Amino acid sequence: MQQVEPSPRKNQEPPGISRQVLVLVAFVAASFLVAGLGSLATFNNVSGWYAAADKAPWSPPNWVFGPVWTFLYTGMAVAAWLVWRKREPGTPRALRLYGLQLALNLAWTPVFFGLYPAIGGAALWLALAIIIALIAAVAVTVLAFGPISRTAGVLLLPYVSWLVFAATLNWWAALHN
Repeated sequence: MQQVEPSPRKNQEPPGISRQVLVLVAFVAASFLVAGLGSLATFNNVSGWYAAADKAPWSPPNWVFGPVWTFLYTGMAVAAWLVWRKREPGTPRALRLYGLQLALNLAWTPVFFGLYPAIGGAALWLALAIIIALIAAVAVTVLAFGPISRTAGVLLLPYVSWLVFAATLNWWAALHN
């Protein structure tokens, strides 16, 4: 007779408050590490080639990006934490998807800003491919997060919206630079 492994209990008690705070801080730190690493490619190039680039007519002023990304990275971290603390059977897969989208997010900035001076317009097209993959990865992450924590899924929706908007800016830049 085959022995069946017990399935993880749904809605297990969340871990203690100190562990929850520690993990929330870790998710926030991971998000802002990605932001910080991305900013290394941005700082020199926003006032360099990008300042003179042909930008989309709907492109917001540069000062808008910092506050928007701060809000989005914070929401991403809280969403991941909400999923982590639920400990549902789908949590490991959902958090792997979260990690994938975070890696794609990290890849976009140095490709768009950092590679353009070296390889020109090809960098902008490569960045467009990355941001399209990122949008898909975040959409799949929303679908994975939603059944575990509706709030977590909803917290990622502004991120998806902003990425679609950012993709239009990337597309314009690729076409016109």
